[in-house]
This record gives sequence, structure tokens and C-alpha cells, in this order.
Amino acid sequence: MLTAPSAVASKVRSIAERSASDGFSGTGSFTIVRESLPAHAPYARAVPHHLRPSTPYAPDALLPGDPGRALALAQQLLIEPKMSNHARGLWGYTGETQAGRPLSIQSTGIGGPSAAIVLHELAELGVRRAVRVGTCGALDPALRHGDLVVARDALAEDGASRELGAAGAAEPDSELTAALAHELPGPAGPARIVTTDLFYGGGPEDTGPGARAEAWRRLGAVAVELEAATLFTLGRRLGLGTACVLAVADTFDGGERRRIGDEELAGATERMGSMAAAALDPQL
Repeated sequence: MLTAPSAVASKVRSIAERSASDGFSGTGSFTIVRESLPAHAPYARAVPHHLRPSTPYAPDALLPGDPGRALALAQQLLIEPKMSNHARGLWGYTGETQAGRPLSIQSTGIGGPSAAIVLHELAELGVRRAVRVGTCGALDPALRHGDLVVARDALAEDGASRELGAAGAAEPDSELTAALAHELPGPAGPARIVTTDLFYGGGPEDTGPGARAEAWRRLGAVAVELEAATLFTLGRRLGLGTACVLAVADTFDGGERRRIGDEELAGATERMGSMAAAALDPQL
């Protein structure tokens, strides 16, 4: 059972505040560890500027944008997860799956620039494969709330991925993407998405992708989101395997944005998490 977002935020704020004062805090669902790291520890060899790890990260990671979604996935997928990071509100957790494999779940925040910082620092901390598990807006009118989309590639319509050298479409790791697609229910396969910088459109009355949506559809994109192209482009530069699975959270029927309900989004999050964990560990 996933915790309601408001309760999650209140719970973690309270725990984080106590941990800052007493040095350690734990709950039944996860533990925050605040301890001095030995200088020889592999995850202490280069402490990043933004993530402040209190536990080692696993080689495999799931990357939700939303910190609350990171907690929900940690509760779902990990046995006794420990809170690896709460600096800057970028909640991260590490533990073992039911199959005994180490896995980290680290929120990236919103947008390519924040995601690029997190992925770069995770690479310094030993992460080697990362799957974005996020939300998207539907461009294909056949998509409905809660549908899952595996990204075949991402049109680089954002500044961060272009600054990193992307041109046209950024591509994820092919093997990891194939493993994700294998977990998709039904006949759907990987599809093109588009990464942009703006959640709301360019004008005060434009609540969706606006006039650009038709151009993106003509290029084959079925959904729009904010981070994937950056993660794919930076992942290749860093030698990391990256992939992406998204849940449709917004539709634009008749030009009007319609947002998914909390319970439906929680169910889609569970399915995304299970898919991504299985793709990283074919034995699941």
C-alpha cells in the first residue's frame, strides 16, 4: 500500500529534522543513516556537491523525478531500505530487492538540468545503469491515464540535452530498453517520445504542449516529458546504460489538460516500478 503524498512529505520532513539533531532516525518503512563515512569507503572517494550520500549506492538505480514517488517505490521494491540522500529534497533510498539484488531509487527533481546533476553524481558514486520511471503527457490521442510507454528514443527539444550534444533524437541503451519492452503488457512496443523544458506551454493560456504538439506528432512522438533526452545523452557520455518507462498522467482531449487521479497514478507507479526492477534483473 502506497503512502499518500501529503503524509509522505510530512513524515519525511519530520524524520529528516530529527535526524539532523540526534544523528540517527529510523522507521518501520525505511531508515535514515547519518554517520561519518570512512575515507577509504568507495562511495566516499569523491563526495558530490549536491547528493550527500549516507549509504553506498547500488550499481543499478531507478530515477523518478518526484521524491514522494521515490519513497513509494522504495517501500514497494526494497527490503528495509535506507535513506541514501535527503539533501536538497532529492530523496534517495538503497536496499535489496526480494531477489536479494542491490537497488537504489533516487529522485532527480524536475527537468533536464536537475536530472543531469543527479545522474552525473550517481556515476561518481558507482551507479552503472539507470531507468527513468516518470510521468508524461499524451500526444497520441489513443493513450489514456495510467498507460505505460517505454521510450524508443526521445526528440531533443530541451536545452539541457542539446547543451550536452544531442541533435535530433537521443537514444537509450538498446539492451535495457528491450528488457523494459519485454515487460510491457499487450502488443505495444517502445515508442518515440519528446523531451521539452516546459510543463506548461509558452503562453499564459496554453496549459499543454500547444502548437508544437502537432509538429511532434508528425515526427512520430506519442508522449511528452521533461528529462529523458538529457538522461540518454549524458548516460552515453558517461558510459552508463539508461532507459525510460513513463506513465501517462496528462491528456489533452479537446485542448484541455486532464490530470490523472492520485489512486490511478499510484497504481501506475507500482506497475512502472515492477517493470523497471524486472528489466534490471531478468531473474525476477
